Amino acid sequence: MSDWRTEMEDALKAFVSVASLAGDPISLREISAEYESAPHRPPARLPAGKMAVYGFWGDGTWLKIGKVGPNSNARYTSQHYLADSARSTLAGSLRNDPRMRGVVDFDPAVPGVWIKASTHRVNILLPVHRSRRLLGLLEAFLHVRLRPRYEES
Repeated sequence: MSDWRTEMEDALKAFVSVASLAGDPISLREISAEYESAPHRPPARLPAGKMAVYGFWGDGTWLKIGKVGPNSNARYTSQHYLADSARSTLAGSLRNDPRMRGVVDFDPAVPGVWIKASTHRVNILLPVHRSRRLLGLLEAFLHVRLRPRYEES
């Protein structure tokens, strides 16, 4: 079984090199990672002055990795847990995954219950003064490196 925290920490260390190669260097001191083990609580809000990349890990793999700018509080705090959210959310992806029909504790009417109980969450915070391109690069790098189940391959 993967140690999801170590996997993310190693990826963030590698990302520092990628950002430097891309001409937008960042230090690990500028990156703040918050790890929430299952069961977890969704964050109450995106901290002021921050933008984020976040990820959900469960069922032995990364499930979803996304990003939010400083004005995307709902996406960061609640949309991934709600049954009536977009298909691009974790809840939407789980509801449309035939594999989830066999998961005893999963109810597609309330996917957030399973998400909170069964997944770990990481919030990677960057200062808002950093470029949105750097935020996008971090998300893309984590997609390639960690290969989340519900991201395009």
